[in-house]
Amino acid sequence: MSKSIPELYISVDIEASGPIPGEYSLLSIGACVVSDTTRNFYCEIKPINNHFESEAMKVNSLIWEKLQLTGEPPAAAMARFETWIKQTSIGYRPVFVAFNATFDWMFTHWYFMKYLGSDPFGISGLDIKAYFAGKHKTSWSQTAKSKIKSIEQAEIFNQLVKSS
Repeated sequence: MSKSIPELYISVDIEASGPIPGEYSLLSIGACVVSDTTRNFYCEIKPINNHFESEAMKVNSLIWEKLQLTGEPPAAAMARFETWIKQTSIGYRPVFVAFNATFDWMFTHWYFMKYLGSDPFGISGLDIKAYFAGKHKTSWSQTAKSKIKSIEQAEIFNQLVKSS
């Protein structure tokens, strides 16, 4: 029987210029270790094209023109993020965790595959909304951030895991 590798939950939050990767750009990545939010990562990324939705830019509060000038090239940003993940999770399996993981994971995975050819998280992740709904036996509509305590997503997940 093989020994299982302990897991390290890494909370990831991204901002994008629209609803799908490739057509729209990943603009920023924020990440932290769920059990120690002082171990964190952040980057702002240069857009890959000129496509953006005004509503997405309102939500993310990033400045498009600034990102075009000072954003990190996508390949460099993803390489730096991968290095951080690998250094942070030595001896552990890094597990992608996000609030609405399907959106955040789809962008990070697309960028990892496009620019690095692999994703250090693999092809799965944990969704905080789904975890919360299951744990509290509530409906999906009750998992909106506005309905859950007003704390950061890593803290939400950390509290859910601790109370299991």
